[in-house]
Amino acid sequence: MRRYLALIVFTAWAGVIGVAEAQRQPPYWASISSGRAMMRTGPGQNYPGTWLYVRPDLPIKVIGTRGDWRRVEDPDGTVGWMLVRLLSDQRSGIVRGQERQPMHESANAQSRVLYLAEPGVVGRLSACADGWCAFNVGGKRGHIRVEALWGVDASERIN
Repeated sequence: MRRYLALIVFTAWAGVIGVAEAQRQPPYWASISSGRAMMRTGPGQNYPGTWLYVRPDLPIKVIGTRGDWRRVEDPDGTVGWMLVRLLSDQRSGIVRGQERQPMHESANAQSRVLYLAEPGVVGRLSACADGWCAFNVGGKRGHIRVEALWGVDASERIN
């Protein structure tokens, strides 16, 4: 009886997870969860690797799916396939452009600048609205303009 009950609970849980995953349609944003993530030319481990990412939290845009594989685009525009287990729902962004970008005390251009984020710096995103995102770079927190980042859409809201 206990096994039967456990099987029912597991089946229900797997069904909920499956429904949630099925409802998430590309394109959407994710990040690399692993310290080592291989991008491949196709959706399978038998396809050659094209790039080894060693930068956790690097933002990735998921542009397609096939089973446990995600077709992704990186901040440089490189496209390939990654196993879904190498990706995280944790939202992140990378500072783009050639100049340092101000991280403000609040989501307001007149607020005090706390830090200047170098191009290529990766941080975690939260509370994006009205063209600003809360941005955490290794514990240094501030607010940064959405247009300074790759990893979030200009009109997107993140709670």
